[in-house]
Amino acid sequence: MKLHDLHPVEGSNKNRKRVGRGTGSGHGKTAGRGVKGQNSRAGGGPRPYFEGGQLPLVRRLPHKRGFTNIFKVYYTVVNLDRLASFRKGTTVDPAALVAAGIIKSLREAVKVLGQGELKHALTVEAHRFSTSAKQKIEAVGGTVVELELE
Repeated sequence: MKLHDLHPVEGSNKNRKRVGRGTGSGHGKTAGRGVKGQNSRAGGGPRPYFEGGQLPLVRRLPHKRGFTNIFKVYYTVVNLDRLASFRKGTTVDPAALVAAGIIKSLREAVKVLGQGELKHALTVEAHRFSTSAKQKIEAVGGTVVELELE
């Protein structure tokens, strides 16, 4: 077999439709656009979201407008009363929270909030802390370590 023997399979290549090239082509005169009307004109046709006069979906769902900020950081919230179950002096980091079943994944950013009381000192590592949580942890002799967001 040589290069000049190669050819496409029968029926795999079709000629493109050349509209408006004479009556003999079968697509001449009106070029397949019918006779008169909005869609026969150059630049004609309704807007993409036009629904024949029915109230368009765009206007029926006003609450869906706007945009989603792709840089927004979503925090998983953990309250101090959930941390009370850890033993005195332990280091509570995201890995320990996953092991305890308090959060679902290490990929989640953790924020500690101050609801509840802490009875003993803990070293708490999280991405964010509320002011009240920080004060309560330090009040019982614990330490607060703020982690970097990845």
